[in-house]
Amino acid sequence: MLDFYYMLYSAPCRSILMTARALGLELNKKKVDLDAGDHLKPEFLKLNPQHTIPTLVDGDFALWESRAILLYLAEKYDKDGLVYPKDPQERAVVNQRLFFDLGTLYQSYVYYYYPQLFEDVKKPADPDNLKKIDAAFAMFDTFLEGQQYAALGKLTLADFALLATVSTFEISEYDFKKYPNVVRWYDNAKKVVPGWEENWEGCVYYKNQYLLELLNKQ
Repeated sequence: MLDFYYMLYSAPCRSILMTARALGLELNKKKVDLDAGDHLKPEFLKLNPQHTIPTLVDGDFALWESRAILLYLAEKYDKDGLVYPKDPQERAVVNQRLFFDLGTLYQSYVYYYYPQLFEDVKKPADPDNLKKIDAAFAMFDTFLEGQQYAALGKLTLADFALLATVSTFEISEYDFKKYPNVVRWYDNAKKVVPGWEENWEGCVYYKNQYLLELLNKQ
């Protein structure tokens, strides 16, 4: 049994839930309430001294950082290369999209929204950081030119990670309609990615828990 320490509102956690669904894996879900300090309890720190979610425990092996977890699950359980191909160059393309999500697209969300939402003294929106979001979406739109999926012309790990991120932008009311390839990809991904409904449930929870005050000011 795979123990999965998570919160549904977290986009990185949601990407793993969708991946597990696609691979037919059953996760033993364990909620970690960050607001209540669950991640700082000694028993959790023993598993993950970085005290972050998501955290996966497979037997006596613990792993955190969501994209590392995605790759671990695929390499161990996706024996047929269903969502993570065996060919090194094809894998490299999927990896590039995953790291683009981590370092560029999702990171642009962190730069712009987190200071407004999560700092002790909340900061106003920074227009320069909004430009980073626009630039990230423009680049993603370029990747998707003539493509139905995020990588390789088929459903892969990249789609799960990017879908979790883009749906978080949508629930945060960032308008990405001016990126037609992203819109087309997103509409298709919502239909074909297993676990979309649970992902969206997490988005709505995130909005109700954290976003409403900010959105009401806009």
